[in-house]
Amino acid sequence: MTAVRPGDIEDLIRRGPDPRIPVILVYGPDTGLVTERAKALAESFLPDATDPFALVRIDGDLLASDPGRLCDEAGTVGLFGGKRSIWVRPSSRNFAPAIEAVLSIPVTDTRIVLEGGDFAKGNPVRALCEKSQRALAIPCYPDDERALGDLIDRTLRARDLRIDREAREVLVRSLGGDRRASLMEIEKLALYAAGQGSVTLDDVEAVVSDVAASVLNTLVDAAFDGRIEVVERDSRRFRLEGLDPAQVLGSALRHATAMLALRLDNPEKSSSAMAAAWRGLHFKRKASVERQLGLWGPARLRQAIDILAQAVLASRRAEPALAEAIASAALLRIAEAGRRR
Repeated sequence: MTAVRPGDIEDLIRRGPDPRIPVILVYGPDTGLVTERAKALAESFLPDATDPFALVRIDGDLLASDPGRLCDEAGTVGLFGGKRSIWVRPSSRNFAPAIEAVLSIPVTDTRIVLEGGDFAKGNPVRALCEKSQRALAIPCYPDDERALGDLIDRTLRARDLRIDREAREVLVRSLGGDRRASLMEIEKLALYAAGQGSVTLDDVEAVVSDVAASVLNTLVDAAFDGRIEVVERDSRRFRLEGLDPAQVLGSALRHATAMLALRLDNPEKSSSAMAAAWRGLHFKRKASVERQLGLWGPARLRQAIDILAQAVLASRRAEPALAEAIASAALLRIAEAGRRR
């Protein structure tokens, strides 16, 4: 079995997998990290990653309908000889027969990188790669604090920037969940701080938190915290600015769902411990979210989710003016429930 442990993955990619192992599966729930690692593994095998004859991209759906195509590509000799990489992109269909076939033939000077989704243990492609001595299976889960810290330092260092300790801690807490999204935020921050040598806390607060999203989070937090006056004020503001009511309700629904998942997964933890485990939670929201987690138990959160889900459905069917009233009424119901501590 050649499944790679999460703690060994970065070292493996830096030094390069054993060239005698031709097939590498990269899979997991963090799609940005899956793509980043698949790209690195496919390109690092080649002397020149820009050579279109050396790097071949194949869609997984094509292999599902033509399993022999992968063996044909793996056995093809490049126009000018040398190493080749075959990068198989994600598929909605099962292409395990193509993988099973290529694992049964000798493959030299070719690396086959499979970009997969969030494959469960019993997925046929994952099972084949984990059982074969000629394949690797590399999981990609959301970055922890250490991995995010390394990503921040590495990305900023490449742009001749360092980051203050406090700013780094805040940035780590603001990221997570998807490597691609995290990298985009760090690169945006690097562009903002270009030429000043160091990234400060003011830079992080100015760039990383989106203003519209921040105000929307304020409205959602106010509703679940029972602050009815703030809900009324911000609801009027969003109506005047023409924000889609479905966006407001969707944000509140995702928030309630995330809190319910935290409560169910951590029944013995305190509110502060659960808030600390919330990946990507902005530090300015932490105190409010702690109060909400202490106030809203699983049963009450299910009721809130039902209220919001019904409001989402009703707002989609209603005229714009009525949809705004439906969204405001739903948030006020949540706020009234939050006030009844």
